[in-house]
Order: sequence, then structure tokens, then C-alpha cells
Amino acid sequence: MIHHLRAAGVSLVLDSRGAGVPVVVHWGRDLGALASTDLTALADAVVPAVAPSSVDVPLRFSLLPTLADGWTGHPAVAFDGVRAAPRQLETSRDGDVVVSENAMADAVITARLELTPEGVLLVSHTVRNAGSAPLLLTSAGVALPIPDRAREVLDFSGRWAGERHPQRVRSGHGVWLRESRHGRGGHDDPFLMVAGTEGFGFGSGEVWSSHVAWSGDTRQWFERSDLGPAVLGAGERAELVTLGPGESYAAPTVVATWSGTGLDGLSDRLHPWIRSWSTIDRPRPVTLNTWEAVYFDHSLARLEPLVARAAEVGVERFVLDDGWFLGRTDDRRALGDWTVDPERWPDGLGPLAARVNAAGMEFGLWVEPEMVSLDSDLARRHPEWLLTDPGSVTWRWQHVLDLSLPEVEQHLFERIDALLAEYPIAYLKWDHNRDLLVEASRPQVLGLYRLLDQLRAAHPSVEIESCASGGGRIDLEILRRVDRVWTSDTNDPLVRQGIQRWTGIVVPPEYLGSHVGDARAHTTGRVAGLGFRLATALFGHAGIESDLTRVGPDDLEALRTWTRVHREHRALLHGGRVVNVDVADDAVLIHGVVAHDGSQALFSYAVLDATDAALPAPVRFAGLDAARTYRVRTLDLGAPTTAVQDAAPPWLADGVALPGTVLVEVGLPMPLLTPGSALVLHLEALAD
Repeated sequence: MIHHLRAAGVSLVLDSRGAGVPVVVHWGRDLGALASTDLTALADAVVPAVAPSSVDVPLRFSLLPTLADGWTGHPAVAFDGVRAAPRQLETSRDGDVVVSENAMADAVITARLELTPEGVLLVSHTVRNAGSAPLLLTSAGVALPIPDRAREVLDFSGRWAGERHPQRVRSGHGVWLRESRHGRGGHDDPFLMVAGTEGFGFGSGEVWSSHVAWSGDTRQWFERSDLGPAVLGAGERAELVTLGPGESYAAPTVVATWSGTGLDGLSDRLHPWIRSWSTIDRPRPVTLNTWEAVYFDHSLARLEPLVARAAEVGVERFVLDDGWFLGRTDDRRALGDWTVDPERWPDGLGPLAARVNAAGMEFGLWVEPEMVSLDSDLARRHPEWLLTDPGSVTWRWQHVLDLSLPEVEQHLFERIDALLAEYPIAYLKWDHNRDLLVEASRPQVLGLYRLLDQLRAAHPSVEIESCASGGGRIDLEILRRVDRVWTSDTNDPLVRQGIQRWTGIVVPPEYLGSHVGDARAHTTGRVAGLGFRLATALFGHAGIESDLTRVGPDDLEALRTWTRVHREHRALLHGGRVVNVDVADDAVLIHGVVAHDGSQALFSYAVLDATDAALPAPVRFAGLDAARTYRVRTLDLGAPTTAVQDAAPPWLADGVALPGTVLVEVGLPMPLLTPGSALVLHLEALAD
């Protein structure tokens, strides 16, 4: 039978006729409503020639390409010592889900493919040992053929406080392989691998992408060879996995997405799909986090004035960061002892939480449950709970607890559960500040998922943020268990602009924690104006990370204005369509959010460096309704932008009303902003 899945302009055609593993005939642009005769003709017509000095049958790319079939490319699913070709046992379809059960020697491999209503393709494998002897699984990834016209590859690298740094290559023959070995995604996580037509951008080009929904080690690859199709592959990076008789391995889901309209087209599918299952069910509270405000300087007397100032400027959630628990005076001790420090908090955290709640804010708390310090009561009592030897190398002076041990999982649940029961904690900032540095990270990741699931079930109203030294653990499986991600440990807006743009291809803005920090960034030492900091933090899950007791009255008033503006536009910012504008000048970054009904939009025009012309090109506003007329005006965030010009463009004085076609195709000239400045514009459709 030939299966044709269609959704939102995407087609997937699978040919499951015969005894072989189903063949991927097409994944990409919608082919329309094809009759069964058309599908048969298509599947037969795309069978390739037989090349000289090759296997003597046409080479077709199946869901499980193997050496036994003549595929000599990078393996997707493979076993040590197994040479048999896979064969199909049964393939069935239920709506937009196809399940194909196949056998390879004693292994039964069940492939599941689902095309969501948004056009997102979800692919996963389950491998079961149906024999009587152990099976050695060496790989269980997903490989999908894509057209040869997809020659350019985009993925990401990075470092602490500099995540999601894009890199592009034009691949020749061979494999472009990215592997993560951190036990978490890591700051250099490839995150999303995109293959596309030459010169693809945010608004143009045909692109295919893969993302591994997994919070541990991953591998992603792109391959071109003489064998025919290009391949996009992805899965968990796992060393040898031994499956005893009857045992199974469930591979992480690979999230594969096609777009005919560039990178924004990927977001147009991924964001609505994520929102369809998101745990977020209310507006995102404006947050103040205490880390860069006080670091380890904790006491009620120190924090009470900060609570008062936070409430004054419109903060809705106050989060007490690291330093509240037993003996935690610096980052070299006390992790694992999740009891309140009696010296700094003699009456517990109750008085602080009460003041926070009385001021109209939620109370949040930082935790790092997966970690332990050697200098802690827990490590002294249970050195056998450490994932690695106590004498092994530390990272931020800490070790990892072995979450595969039931007693560790139970202990952590009991400690966090006790905190949540004792105090009115509405939110946990869940940190993870080191790599695991072990080969087999899978048991740790599954232990984390179990722990989070157990806590969410016991405390369904408590929100959780995923933080991992910043953005070191952001993926679409952890996202099912959290309500926010900390995008990066840097609050430097110059760096944040890029990090948020690229992370936002996959993750909707309501998840992306983004804070207004001090004028001098703590991670880079660079000084930024308040206007630039406000504009950068506006577009995510907004917050503040600064000691407001030391902020002057003018800046406090600006913050008060900013939080009000954010609340006024929060529904649009966290529910609209994200757009990014392709520009020739790398010094300029333009992005926005457009209401799905086209009624309004917010756009940010940011200048990051010296522009390549004295008069930069006009800004064109992507995503507007061409048939409507919009009034464009600047949005006052409370602090001015900085420009060097003899006169501003005249339209800025009172705004301007123009048809959507003009704004999309011609655009508007911007003021001559200095590097490290941004302007936010509000566009509102006029009544017909």
C-alpha cells in the first residue's frame, strides 16, 4: 500500500508495497489530493536507474537504510554483528499516523511517523529484542531523504553566555556530522539542523530541518553522496546499547519540518504545534530574579527593599536565586542540602515569601537538584550517590547525582516536595550547571524526566524553568515539562539579540526568558543604554535582573513604563506570528510579531554595529496583510534611543499610515541609530 499523509501544505508519501521496509517517496511540498492510481504511478516513476559498479537493483531509500540493502551512507539503525537485510512485517495507518513494524535478524524495529495538523513530521523508532540472545544496538537514529537541491546547511555552535551561534556550510560529498557529548544539549548544541536551497533566509528558500527532542547527547547529520538522495539524519548519540531478550529501546522523537518560505516558515509550523500541547495556560508574569542583584548576599533585611522596588515597577514574580540553603555562601559548597539556611534565614523563607505575596507578586525559588557539592552533608552521607568518582574532575566545583538510582530520585522528590508544601512557591528555577562527563547519559535523562513528571503531578500549579548554565538544555522534550527556558546567562543585549533570534526559530517567545540587566553587563563588561536593554527584553518572557535599590528614579520610572507596555502587548508578543526580516547589512537586526488576524504588529529595529552605509536601507515589514492600511508609530518603552543625525525621517514625528503592500515592499527609513541601540514600532490596522 502507498500512504499519503497531508497537512498544512506538506506531503509525506511512503511506499509499503512488497516485503521490503517502506520507502520514503516524497517529503516536502504538498502534492495535492492524489488518487491511488496517481500514487502508484509516482512511486513507480521515481525508481532510479541502476548505476555501473553498484548493487544490481535500483537503490531506494527506506525508513531503515542498511548496508545489506546497498546503502553505504551514514547508518541510522544498526546492530553489532547483524548483517541481515531488514524486512517488513506490517505497516498500518490510523489517520495521520503510520506505524511500520520491521524485522532485522532478531530485532523488531517499529517506526512511527506522524504528520501533525501544522505540518510537523514526528518520527521515532522502538527497537525490541525478540530473540533469545543479547542484541548490541549501535545506532537508532532517523534518516530522511531530501532533494539534491538542498545544498546549504545551517546549524549552531556556541559557548557559555554565547549560545546558538549560527554556522553555514555548502557541503560537497560526505557527511556533515554534529554530536553532543555533554549529557545535556550543551552551549554548543547543534539544536536545529537545516538543509536548504542556495541562499535561503528567514523569508525565502525551501528548507528541511531536524531537531532531536531529547535532553541528553544527540547527533545530527547531513549527507550527500553519489548514491542519490541527500539525507538529513538525527537521533540520540548512544554508545553500545545491550538489549537482553524481550528488552526494548525507545529512541527519542525526531522533529522534522519542511518550509517553502524559509526559516520563518519553520516557525510557522513549530510554534503553533508547540502551543497545541504547551503547559502554559496564563499570561507570563514579569519576573525579577535576584542573581545579578545580590548573588549570595542573602538576608531578609537585604531583600526586603528589593521586594518593595520590584513591586513599584510592576514586577509580577519575585525569584530568590542561589544562596538560600544550608551553608551556601559561595559556589563551592552545600549543593544537595536543600534545607533553608538557619543563619541567614532564622525564621525560614516564610517572612520573605509573605512580603512578596503581600506586594502582589508570586514567589519563586532557585534549585539545582541534579547536582551535589563534595562539601555538603548529602555527599558526606552518601558518596555512593555520585554519578562519577568523588576524585574525578569537578565543574563549577560540583558533582552530579546519579538519577538512575531509585533512592536518589526518591530523596530529591521528597526534598523538593517538602519545600513546595512548606512555602507558597509558585515557580522553580531549575538549574543544571555542569556537563555529566560520562559516556552513557540516557539513564540520567530518563531519571530527570521521571522526577519532573512526578513533581508536576504532585504540584500542577507550580511552574518550572529549565536553566542549564543559561541555554545549555533547551529542547522539545524538556519543553513538555517546563513553562520557561533561560535562554542564556548573559543579559548583554548585544549578544542576546542574536541568541533570542536563533533560539526563537524553534521555541515560541513566551518561553524565552529575557531580562533587563545592569548597564554594564556582568558577563561581558560592555555598557548598554537602557533603551536598548528594554527593547531587547520586551519580546520574550520579560524580566529584570538588577539591584533596583541602586537604580535612579529616572530609570525606575522607565522600568515602570516598560512593564506596563509589556503587559499591554503581552497577548500579541506571546501569541502572534514571529517574523524576521532578511537584510543585507549584518549590523542591522529586524524582527517582529504579527497578530494572526493581521490587525497589529510590533517590530524591533536594532543596530548592533556600524552600518555599511551612512543611510541604511529602509525597513520592510514582513508578514503584514497587504490588503489593509496600517498606522505606524514608535512605541515609547520609557527610555530614549540614541541617534546621530541632523534630522530624523519626517514620518517619525506623528507616525504615518500606509498600505500593507507599501510597508512590505518599500518600507520606511529609520533614524540613524548608534551601534547598540534599538527602536520598537507598533503597527495597527485602520478600520475599513
